[in-house]
Amino acid sequence: MSRQLFGTDGVRGRAGEFLTADLALSVARAAVELSGDQHPRVLIVRDTRESGEMLEAAIAAGVTSAGGDVLLGGVLPTPAAPLLLRRHGLQLAVVISASHNPYEDNGIKFFASDGFKLSDESESEIENRVDVPGAPAEHIGRVRDLHGALEDYLRELHTRFESLDLTGRRILLDCANGATYRAAPEIFRRLGAEVDVIANDPDGRNINAGVGSTHIDLLCGLMAAGDHDAGFAFDGDGDRVLAVDRHGVVIDGDELIAIVATHYKRTGVLNGGGVAVTVMTNYGFHTAMQQAGIEVTTTAVGDRYVNEALRSLGWRLGGEQSGHIIDLGFAPSGDGIASALLTLEALGDGDLGDRQAMVKLPQKLVNIRAASRERLTAAMESSGVKQAVGDADASLRGRGRVLVRASGTEPLIRVMVEAPTQEETDEICSILATTVDAALD
Repeated sequence: MSRQLFGTDGVRGRAGEFLTADLALSVARAAVELSGDQHPRVLIVRDTRESGEMLEAAIAAGVTSAGGDVLLGGVLPTPAAPLLLRRHGLQLAVVISASHNPYEDNGIKFFASDGFKLSDESESEIENRVDVPGAPAEHIGRVRDLHGALEDYLRELHTRFESLDLTGRRILLDCANGATYRAAPEIFRRLGAEVDVIANDPDGRNINAGVGSTHIDLLCGLMAAGDHDAGFAFDGDGDRVLAVDRHGVVIDGDELIAIVATHYKRTGVLNGGGVAVTVMTNYGFHTAMQQAGIEVTTTAVGDRYVNEALRSLGWRLGGEQSGHIIDLGFAPSGDGIASALLTLEALGDGDLGDRQAMVKLPQKLVNIRAASRERLTAAMESSGVKQAVGDADASLRGRGRVLVRASGTEPLIRVMVEAPTQEETDEICSILATTVDAALD
């Protein structure tokens, strides 16, 4: 009997409770058995969570029991996995990370040999096979370290951005005590920047703890002092980034994509002439892209869906407001470090504080936690919530928008409102949040 394991970004949950060593072993074994390779070589990388080593060992056992060989890359940003897959001609990569979640959680996500995440269909096949006893492998696999994995990743970044001269630029990085803590400072320094770093001392439990792209206030305060030209905050696994200008103002993924999109449009390298974003993207982004003559396609929330849209349309650039930015001209996944460098490349000699790529509508996002997935589903389907959303949507038609959706990674209902004024935004968001909260009781 199959069970629902995969969300919008792999298998994710409390380590040792939902995500046990037994489950990790079974999921890895099933993935290898379904890969179609008799003796695949499988890369495993992880972030800095204390549960990472346990899950690494379990996944390695699952891979080798199915006949695969394991290459351990150690602590690396998630986007290093698809780049190393291609560089070394491997068949599969497994990333152990729960991204922006607290340290108690962890996750497992897979990348196929082409560097892209497994499809929904492939994940469903793994789910169906997890509880089925595997046949003994003809040959048990081996486990080895992939020496030089970090340097290989840095070399990929340096090759792409070798013409970017950051000499004299003062950069402040927030590494979230996560997977970017070595790679991010090093590549910025190699490109000539003067680099200061916070949250680069992981202890297994401090990943995302009051720092990183989901807790950006510390970086904002430091940037407001005016000693740095630009600041960048990564999430725990390094596949997304937010920027902060010299005034301490946050620049989210929508603005970063707009900066890069207009740069690529000017330089003639915006493949297909369009960008892919999600339903969370600010209304002002669509207005700016229309004015710039750049087509926009909208997907469900999740970088995998942005990626699928880019591939189907033959486009290059897309991403999410949260800071996932995908440039298929460099890599088949979001890369926070590359996105930070790409932003500076797009600005040229310009200053991040003087950006003019788009004007954002006031936006408010409220996350409301549900006691269980069942209550979450019931609330989303309730007539009261549907009526409130319909009324709000009608009142903002042509001027803004509302979005009420269930998170794919946590038991949360996300209420988002954009309106011409902050007062109207706050009022409508408050009404919707109160209605959702009542439906969850």
